[in-house]
Amino acid sequence: MINTNLTSGSIFKSLLYLAMPIMGTSFIQMAYNLTDIMWVGRLGSFSVAAVGTGGFFTWMSMAVIFISKIGAEVRIAQSVGRNDKDAVKGYVKSSIQINVIMAIIYMSLLLFFRNQLVGFFNLGNQKVIDDTTGYLTIVSFGMIFSFMNPLFTSIWNGYGNSIIAFRANAIGLVFNMVLDPLFIFGFKSVPALGVNGAAIATVISQMVVFFVFIYCTKYNKLLFSNLDLFKTFDKARIKDIIALGIPAALQSGMFTLIAMVIARVVAGWGPVAVAVQRVGSQIEAISWMTAGGFSTAIGAFTGQNLGAQRKDRIYKGYIAGMLIALSIGIFATILLVFFGKSVFSIFLPEEKAIDIGVTYLKILGYSQIFMCIEIITSGAFNGLGRTVPASVVGITLNSLRIPIAIFLSGTALGLDGVWWSISVTSIFKGIILFMWFSKILYAMHPDKLSFHLQ
Repeated sequence: MINTNLTSGSIFKSLLYLAMPIMGTSFIQMAYNLTDIMWVGRLGSFSVAAVGTGGFFTWMSMAVIFISKIGAEVRIAQSVGRNDKDAVKGYVKSSIQINVIMAIIYMSLLLFFRNQLVGFFNLGNQKVIDDTTGYLTIVSFGMIFSFMNPLFTSIWNGYGNSIIAFRANAIGLVFNMVLDPLFIFGFKSVPALGVNGAAIATVISQMVVFFVFIYCTKYNKLLFSNLDLFKTFDKARIKDIIALGIPAALQSGMFTLIAMVIARVVAGWGPVAVAVQRVGSQIEAISWMTAGGFSTAIGAFTGQNLGAQRKDRIYKGYIAGMLIALSIGIFATILLVFFGKSVFSIFLPEEKAIDIGVTYLKILGYSQIFMCIEIITSGAFNGLGRTVPASVVGITLNSLRIPIAIFLSGTALGLDGVWWSISVTSIFKGIILFMWFSKILYAMHPDKLSFHLQ
């Protein structure tokens, strides 16, 4: 086996060994956002609304990144399972080529159309609009780092070594934690830059992560040596990566667009409501980023075992993943439903915001188990190279959030109706994807394999 072997031995140990650093990386990414919000929150709800609105376009970039990220992760894992070294290197090279081109295009679009993009939200307050535009402009110049870091992370994860990505992102977090208050509030000769300071801190931190990844490449000749990135292009592998990535990219893009429309509906209740949604979604990320770590692990685990033709371990790995999903979901539900006020007040201390935020967390708390099931099942689908099912379910039910939110918000529920539109659709996504993947597993193992996990 080329590297970390996920095709034999204890399934739980394999998943935990791979997932723990991925989870750590996910929490580091969440910590970037929470650090920004915690410091920007001291400037007031309007500043949080600006960072939150500008952050939608960073979020949207993930849809474009998925075009190369998902395909690379799936095919590298499967190639590792087959012990095909040439294929591993080929998919690394092609995914980087795709990603660099996409980053340049996306950065250019953000810079040229930033005023129109910010105007879409109809924020209604000139200071919020100006701060959002400034924030978006700065983070756009660092977009190449925002694109490359998730790709490097997926390459290492698919290869079976998630520790490298964790260490690189941890270093970036330390920089962000130090630079955020420095640039936001100023210190001695450093001026207070407010919202723009948060953007500058984020870009510098992402740049640090990028160069740590570059430094690490010299220690793995198989993945990164003699790539000749822009001398030759493997059209077959590029098409394969894009074909795998497009469904996930469409799902991510649609999710972000739908969230932007929902944010516009929320904006009808003022900047405080916008700030609450921003902070609340970051708190809720505790569960979906934890589940996301195991989703990536399940994807790599499934991919390697598919390449090695160990279908029995695919079945057992998914059962293990469901047990993990239930554990994460139950913990998140308890935290959001019963301890929402204590958590929310840390990030946004305004009384009005806390009242709205507690309700947001409670309503979203009811869907946490199903959301975790959805996320981990999506990873299992990706590992099989079947990226369409999760995308179809996600796009369909996420799209329904818009009419449901508009309808419910016009009833006595008001703003709470928007939160319910998100929670209810999450519940149905989890149920449908679980049933769909269970059908595939049954087809693979009609004899109903034992639930015993080695």
